[in-house]
Amino acid sequence: MQEFNTQKSLKSHLSSSELKTRTIGFVPTMGALHQGHMALVKRSVEENEVTVVSIFVNPTQFNNKNDLEKYPRDLAKDKELLSGISNSILLFTPSVKEIYADDVASKFYNFDGMDQVMEGKYRKDHFAGVATIVEKLLTLVMPTKAYFGEKDFQQLQIIKKLVHTKKIPVQIVGCPIVREPNGLAMSSRNQRLSKSTRKEAGFIYQILLGANEQFGTKNAISIAEWATAQFKNRLEFELEYFEIAESDTLKKLIDRQKNIKYRAFVAVYADGVRLIDNIALN
Repeated sequence: MQEFNTQKSLKSHLSSSELKTRTIGFVPTMGALHQGHMALVKRSVEENEVTVVSIFVNPTQFNNKNDLEKYPRDLAKDKELLSGISNSILLFTPSVKEIYADDVASKFYNFDGMDQVMEGKYRKDHFAGVATIVEKLLTLVMPTKAYFGEKDFQQLQIIKKLVHTKKIPVQIVGCPIVREPNGLAMSSRNQRLSKSTRKEAGFIYQILLGANEQFGTKNAISIAEWATAQFKNRLEFELEYFEIAESDTLKKLIDRQKNIKYRAFVAVYADGVRLIDNIALN
């Protein structure tokens, strides 16, 4: 596995005559890799001749300085996991200065309100930070395909809009959520949960399954009220939001329409750790 720390060295390698004509898959990560990340990398390796994986904890997408400082980091373990998949992976591990120079700031984007709901409502400027780093990385790597997990479904839809708006020639591939045995969506933040809370946190997925069961017969308000009531009975969890929205536009469901796909989205605090999840409805 080859590792690159600078944009110049990675770009030079990717533009070499040996790689110039090959299909490139790209998996951007913030490290603390788990089996959810591995599923993205494996799919990229299967579908492309070259796979680039980036590990970069992006400061501009954190609206909470404490969350940034506590974000788990273990580069040695990450490298071990990646080398177990393929020796041909190109690993990009830049510093903050390498990416942002002396201007650690987000760009401004217009996502037609998709960035103002749910995660955007509770994490001010989060998606501007996400879009800034993703645009930088995509224009650097110029991959054929880039892979993102559906756990961050709102992020996935915003990145698709970013690529369309900026006319970046890449196919964005959304990959299914990988779950722990109890149903908890895999996340780097799960490492910060106590053993008992991590075990109990499968409850979040059970609520989403319950919402899916009710979606055929009950309206969105009734389902949201039911979900909220379930969390009130579990004091170890603090519900931030539960929402049903259109999959494509992320607009909150008011009147259900035929031929439109919907998802249920949830954000919960447990042990002071913020967990998100979602599920396609019917």
